[in-house]
Amino acid sequence: MLLSSDNLPGIFIGLSGLSGVTGMEFGVPGYGLIGYSITMYQNMLTSHKPLCAYSCRVALSASPLNCSSRTEVNGMVFANTSSSCFATDDAFLMSLAWCIHIDMTRTWIRSLRVTLKRCVDLSVWEIEKYWQSTEASIRNSHRRLDEPGVNVDSNPPAPKWTYQEALSNVNRTPTATLSFANPLKEKALVSDADYQVQYNTMGMFEKMEVNHETYGLILIASGAVVPILISLLRFVPLPALMVSKIHAVFIDPPLLGRRHKVPYFNMLIMPTRGQTILIAYLVIINVVLSGIGYDSAQPNAWWVNDRDQELLTSFSNRMGVLSFANLPLLILYAGRNNFLYWLTDFTQSTFMLLHRWTAYFCTIQACLHSAAWLQIYVSMNQHDIEAQLPYWIWGIIATLAMSFLLPASAIPFREKLYELFLALHITLGILAVVGSYLHIVYRFQHQWGYEVWMYICFGVWGFDRLVRMLRMARNGLLWANINIIDDDYLQIDIIDAVGNGHAYLYFPTLSWRPWESHPFSILRSRVNFFSTRSSSIRPCPVTKDSFSKDSSSRETSHANTESRVGLSFLIRSFSGTTKLLRSHSRLPVFVEAGYLPHHNLEKFETLFCIVGGVAITAVAQVLHTYPGNAKLYWSARSHTLVQRVSLDGVDLSISIDARFELRSVLEEEIRKAKGTTAIIVSGPATMVDEGRCLVSKLAFRAPVPITFIDETYIW
Repeated sequence: MLLSSDNLPGIFIGLSGLSGVTGMEFGVPGYGLIGYSITMYQNMLTSHKPLCAYSCRVALSASPLNCSSRTEVNGMVFANTSSSCFATDDAFLMSLAWCIHIDMTRTWIRSLRVTLKRCVDLSVWEIEKYWQSTEASIRNSHRRLDEPGVNVDSNPPAPKWTYQEALSNVNRTPTATLSFANPLKEKALVSDADYQVQYNTMGMFEKMEVNHETYGLILIASGAVVPILISLLRFVPLPALMVSKIHAVFIDPPLLGRRHKVPYFNMLIMPTRGQTILIAYLVIINVVLSGIGYDSAQPNAWWVNDRDQELLTSFSNRMGVLSFANLPLLILYAGRNNFLYWLTDFTQSTFMLLHRWTAYFCTIQACLHSAAWLQIYVSMNQHDIEAQLPYWIWGIIATLAMSFLLPASAIPFREKLYELFLALHITLGILAVVGSYLHIVYRFQHQWGYEVWMYICFGVWGFDRLVRMLRMARNGLLWANINIIDDDYLQIDIIDAVGNGHAYLYFPTLSWRPWESHPFSILRSRVNFFSTRSSSIRPCPVTKDSFSKDSSSRETSHANTESRVGLSFLIRSFSGTTKLLRSHSRLPVFVEAGYLPHHNLEKFETLFCIVGGVAITAVAQVLHTYPGNAKLYWSARSHTLVQRVSLDGVDLSISIDARFELRSVLEEEIRKAKGTTAIIVSGPATMVDEGRCLVSKLAFRAPVPITFIDETYIW
C-alpha cells in the first residue's frame, strides 16, 4: 500500500507537496530576495498572483499518477513522479486545468454566500506562462533540494498540452472528488477544502518570508544610515558653549563609573554615554524586528492543528535572516576602510564597540535559528536524518564558528596572544560566512536569494581588502630602518613612504605570517638621518600635590642633519612582532597609510595635549602645524625617548618617570583658556580615563567651550 499522509509529519506534506510521493524539483535560480525580485507564489508588488495555480498544483502533486514508478523501502511502497510524468499524464493535466478554471461555489463557501473564482486575478496568458514554466515541476515552497528522493531538474520538459488545450479536453465536469494524496487515475475535482488550505498555507508562508526579508533590509540599511544621521547632529547650529556642556554630560563620560578604556574585570568595556545611544539603538531594533510581524494560517497544510510549530518556524526563519543581515554590518564596522569613517565623526573605538555588539546579536540570532530548527526536527523524529545532510552540517559549522568567535575575542586573550587572536578571528570569520553560504546553497541552491546576504558580506570584505592593497601599492615595497632606543622603545624610519594619521606596517620576512600587520601612529612625515644631536634634559620631580609648568628644558644642537620624505614611528616593544623587530636593523616593509587622520583643530583657539610615552606620536605633527596657542604635557619613562622627538617651538612640560597631577593641570589650563579649547589626551588607558572624567566635569562648569579628544587607537 502507498504511504498515507497521516504517517508523515505535517511539515513534509507541505515542504515536498506530497505524501509517499517523490519527484523532480525544478531548481529555478532566483535573483534578489523574496518579495524583492523573487516571487514564491505571487508577486505582492504587482497584480501577478499565480498562488491560485500553485495551490491547485500542490493539492494534486501529492497523488501518485498512472505514470509514477513505485519503490519499496522497508516494506513501504513509495511513488516516484518525474517531471516528464507530470508533463504527459492526461489525468493530471486535465485535473489541474479544471482546478484553475472552476468557481469555488461549494460547501462552506456557499454557506457564507461568497462566490470566488480561483484564479480570477490571472489572465489566460498569465496562466499559460505559469503552466509552461512550473506545471512539470514541484516548486511548491521551501523544498529541500537535498531531500532523499528529490532530483534537481533545471530544464523540465514542457507539458504536452497548453493550459487551454488541457481545459478543452475536459469534455464534461468531473464528478469524482480527489482525496488528498490518493492515486489520481482519471480526471477529478480538487475539493474546496484541499485547495483553500494550500492557498492559505502558501500565501501566509510567503507573507512571512517577505516580512523576514523586509526586516532584514531595514536592519542593514539602518545600520549604515543611523550612524550618519546621528553624526549630522553636529551641524545643528547651537551655541558652542551649549554643545560643550551637552558633550560633558551626555556624550563623553562613561555610562557608569569612571572607566572606559580600562575594562571592568579585564573583560567588559564600559561605553561612553554617547556610545550607549548607539548600543541602545542596536538593542531596540534587533529586539523589535525579532518580535513583530508574525501571523499564522490555520488550518495549515504543513502544520496540521499546530499553530505553535507554525509560529516557531517563522521565528526560526526570522532569526536566520536577521543574523545574515547583521553579518555585513559587523564586517563593515570592523573594516579599516569603513566608509562610515568618511561620513561621520565617530572614533575608531566607537565602531569597534558597534562591531562587538553587532556580533553578539548576529551570534544569538544564529543560535536561536539553529535551536528552533533542532527542536522542530526532534519533535518530528527527523533529526537523525537531517543531521547527515550537507546543509545541516554547514549550518552547524557556521553557528559554532560564530559562537567560538566571542570567547576567542575576549580582552585577556587578545592582549596576551594578539597574533593567535588575529589568526583565529580571520579563520573563524571565514568559516562563519562560507558556512552560511554553503548552508543556503546545499538546501535551496540559488532559488530564494538568501545567499544575497553573503554576497553583501563578500562585497564589504572585498572592498576593504581592495582599498588596503591600493594603499599598499601607493608606497610599494620599501625598507624599514630599525633603531633601538632603549630596552623598551625603538624607532622605525621608512624613507620615501608617504601618509598621515595611522599606518599599518607589514614585515613579510619577519615571521611565517607575512599577512599580519600592526597599526602605529605616524610621528613625522620626514626622516632625519646622518645627524648628531646633543640634548640636556633636566627633569623636575612631579608630586601628587604640585607640578611645574617648566618641568623640563632642552638644549639641542644639530650637525650634518639631512632629511628626506618618509615616515617615522616610535614603538614600544612588547611580545610578538614588536619583540622580533629588536633583532633586526633593516627589513623590507609594506606601508598601508592614511587611516584616521588627525582632527581638524583649526577651529579651536587653544589646544593643549596630555600624553604619555609613545603616545606623543598622536600629537607631534599636530603641534607643529597648529596655528593657535598650544601647550604639551608629556610624561615619559625614558630620557632617550624624549631626545628622539623634535618639539622645537612647542610650549611643553616634560616629566620623566612620573605622571602629571591631571586635576591640577586641567584646572589650571581650563582656568587660563581663552575661546574654544580642545584637550587631547592620549596614552595609558588609566590616564585617558582619568582625563576623560576630569575634562567632562570641568567642562560643564567652564566659561568657555571645551572639546575632549581621545587619540588612543585600539584594535
